[in-house]
Amino acid sequence: MARSFNQPSRWRTSLFRRRPADPASRATEWGESTYEGLRWQRARSAGRRWAIWGAVVGTLVAVVAFAPAAWLAAAVERGSAGHVLLADARGSLWNGSAVAVLTGGLGSRDARSLPGRLQWTLRPAGLGLALKLRHDCCLNGEPTLVLKPGFGSLSTTLQGSPGWIGQWPAEWLSGLGTPWNTLQLGGALRLSSPGLTLHTVQGRWRVEGQAALEVLNAASRVSTLERLGSYRLQLGSDPANAGAAQLNLSTSEGALQLSGQGTLGASGLRFRGEARAAEADEPALTNLLNIIGRRDGARSVIAIG
Repeated sequence: MARSFNQPSRWRTSLFRRRPADPASRATEWGESTYEGLRWQRARSAGRRWAIWGAVVGTLVAVVAFAPAAWLAAAVERGSAGHVLLADARGSLWNGSAVAVLTGGLGSRDARSLPGRLQWTLRPAGLGLALKLRHDCCLNGEPTLVLKPGFGSLSTTLQGSPGWIGQWPAEWLSGLGTPWNTLQLGGALRLSSPGLTLHTVQGRWRVEGQAALEVLNAASRVSTLERLGSYRLQLGSDPANAGAAQLNLSTSEGALQLSGQGTLGASGLRFRGEARAAEADEPALTNLLNIIGRRDGARSVIAIG
């Protein structure tokens, strides 16, 4: 009886005894679990990278969209070597306003601002940007500058408009310092252009188109005459000197006669001209002629560059 009792016990032991696993099956299970782990880690890393890139792009978009007006003011100051300032800039890079100021540059105490505020809007335009300007005191409508950057280049186009583009008080020039602060000019400066483009490539630039700057009803505290006259400075591309702009100064009318020619190019401004006075007006214009240039008898020689 004891023997028959113990037999089922051995059977139960053999039934529940753990069989050794197949080595090939164990390797397959381990490989599958490892592959799944690696795939999960890769997915997690990819998700983390996309999250980082999304945060970076979002930040850049937010920075550009809400860029302050001070950015444009800083660019204008650098581009003009500190002679043109957009003071008290408000708003954003895309829609802002500021006070237009002329100064004598870094360290100069001379400065003169225009009344009111210059307003601007900056918008994408094709492969470039369109900068529209508004100034109640001095601009005719909304003149537009189109900026097209390239690889190491920049094209700036002043779009032409019927009539004049801008008109400013001549006394604004006194902010530039010597000799304008001595001359203390009166009258008005008027700019007109059918279209003008400045191309800048790696520090070199060329001009296409034309523009004219007129000085209307000029006066000066240096002279006892109430009016000196009206003058016109014509700027246009020079066919004989590729890339440079040709300058021509002429007198429309007045007691002070101005004339001259020059070029404006990568090497700077080069101008040669003269100022004369009618014999009857020479005593009243002597001091002014001495300031304008080097006296040579009845005329004053103007040489720049």
